[in-house]
Amino acid sequence: MVTAKISTKKDLFDDSVMSFGEHLEVLRTHLIRALIGLSLGVVITMAYGESVMSIIRYPIDKALDRHSVREKRDIKVQDNVKGFDFAGTVSTWLKEQFWGPQMTDQEKEAAALAGTTVEEALQRIVTLNVPAYELLEQLHEIDPENYPAPAEAVKEKRLTINALSDEIGSLRKKVKTIDDPITLNVQEAFMTYLKVSFIAGLIFSSPWVLYQLWLFVAAGLYPHERKYVYTYLPMSIVLFLGGAVFCFYGVFPTVLDFLLGFNERMHITAQIRISEWINFAVMMPLMFGVSFQLPLVMLFLQKISIFQVSDYREKRRMAILVIAFVSMMLTPTPDPLSMMMMMFPLLALYELGIVMCVVTHPKDESATV
Repeated sequence: MVTAKISTKKDLFDDSVMSFGEHLEVLRTHLIRALIGLSLGVVITMAYGESVMSIIRYPIDKALDRHSVREKRDIKVQDNVKGFDFAGTVSTWLKEQFWGPQMTDQEKEAAALAGTTVEEALQRIVTLNVPAYELLEQLHEIDPENYPAPAEAVKEKRLTINALSDEIGSLRKKVKTIDDPITLNVQEAFMTYLKVSFIAGLIFSSPWVLYQLWLFVAAGLYPHERKYVYTYLPMSIVLFLGGAVFCFYGVFPTVLDFLLGFNERMHITAQIRISEWINFAVMMPLMFGVSFQLPLVMLFLQKISIFQVSDYREKRRMAILVIAFVSMMLTPTPDPLSMMMMMFPLLALYELGIVMCVVTHPKDESATV
């Protein structure tokens, strides 16, 4: 008697709600829609490319402005560099961050008289240091009745006078262009413009692109599987955007001031190449956005039973070491401040991940953090 051999091989799509061909058709449809949305986003951002460039340039422009003002007012010219004053750089940065640029009484009076901001007043101020004896002597020659001859005792004294000059202000505005980012070849600005427009268009159209991606994935999932995506996808987007925004508005000003402080102390002029800054300004927020996914990664590893809440608690010291190493590798600059600015939020997110694992864990296995 001949028995038929029954195949036990399981096809990949046996348990799916769609066939392989239907998956390909859905993929093609949503991919075309995503590309159309991306193209429209790039066209829109190219139309407003200059505004996008100004937004991306904002951190470095402001940092260079602060650096330039401090250098003109506080840094004394020395014949040689005597070493880097770490404590002085940190204290100067703290004062600038929390109290803003400190003006002398004469500078405050000049600013009030000019009716302008601190930065504008500093650009127009001309400090004159004149011998008191010569000034009084000239006044005496012009009007001897009202100005008596100066006494010999004032010969060694000098007067410091702050004057306002629009011409000096215009000259300083021209000189200020030295602090602007530079390009090293004729096509660099245009290529940077296109690159920024494409990246901005991708970010601008990302909700639509992600929505199309989600529609493709959801089409092949069961309802109980879609529930997890509905829960964790918005959380992932919020964490990513939170990391990018924290980097742009919290990390950039701090790190740039710290790094430019080395140039000030060593009397080196920093000239920023715009294409290199764009790469830095895109890469670093991306790294922060990715690293801020840590709580969801921890939750995912718990769901697939690789780690449990007790493992996260017991391995805190090892986690601190790993987070410090990862922060060092992900930050594109070698300075310790950038690493610490990523490391400390990740330590807080690690604790948040433990809390999320406890909350979503069965009650009989959960315990206090």
